[in-house]
Amino acid sequence: MLIPLILAFTPNYVVPASVTLRSLLRATPEEVCYDVICLVGYEPDEKLLNLLSLIDEGTGRLSFRFMNLSEKLKDAYYDPTYTAAANYRLVIAEELPEYNRAMYMDCDIIIRQDVSQLFENIDLDGYYMAGVVEASSDWQIRNYSKLGLRFKEYINSGFLIMNLELMRQDKLSDKFISVLQTEYLEFPDQDAINIVCQDKLKFLPPVYNGIRTFLTHADKGDFLRVYSLNDWKQVRREGTIHYTGNKPWKGYAIFFEEWYRVYETLPEKLKNTMEVPSGLRRKAKLLCLPGVRCLLEFILDIKYFFSR
Repeated sequence: MLIPLILAFTPNYVVPASVTLRSLLRATPEEVCYDVICLVGYEPDEKLLNLLSLIDEGTGRLSFRFMNLSEKLKDAYYDPTYTAAANYRLVIAEELPEYNRAMYMDCDIIIRQDVSQLFENIDLDGYYMAGVVEASSDWQIRNYSKLGLRFKEYINSGFLIMNLELMRQDKLSDKFISVLQTEYLEFPDQDAINIVCQDKLKFLPPVYNGIRTFLTHADKGDFLRVYSLNDWKQVRREGTIHYTGNKPWKGYAIFFEEWYRVYETLPEKLKNTMEVPSGLRRKAKLLCLPGVRCLLEFILDIKYFFSR
């Protein structure tokens, strides 16, 4: 099986992107290969290509190509908080006529389940995209209302299955470009997806995109307004980890050890291109020891129970 996989990253995200891709390879069967379409705002050099070729260790499961779509979005509003390349996925459908659907993921993600089965079997008939609904706080819900959106129907755009065929048919690229020309969007590309695709979004189980607020005990109440207690346990136990807050290669983040668990499997040549906090790396090794995370989870559950 060959899956078209769309990524957006800048040169300083090579190692995080490598960790994401390595986690994907570890979580999916060996016969699954990926046509990785890298959305960039620059011309990649030979050094970058050589580094990326190290990720699959010569198995041939990953092939890479690069697309710079900045010209198509030259009039779009750009929030410097986010990479401009993230907007490029909104106009990608016409650039991939050979595919009817594609998978997209951010590069601050650890995959822990077989997403290839989801990609192969999901029914997207009548839907532009499939993604995971956010368990939103009160201030986010108020923001949705300003945008004409509804609580429990706003998805996080960090992991998507995209119906490229329907997007081309309905000329969604033009609609995205129009929405992106405004400056009032809190999360420009994500808000644009939810505005343009409203009522044609398929909702995935939360296990496929465990954003930070799905994982912290402090946000458990918000999570349970949308999902079940079993969902909460499953996301923490085996769900995709999406580091929407602090990045584990910079400092402490919830379940940071899972990022380092995969990072440590990278070839040294790749790891040497980015420095990570040595203290955090040592703590991650401790948390990866058998039973340590389970003990910590038990302590956190007790603490949460008595704090309510």
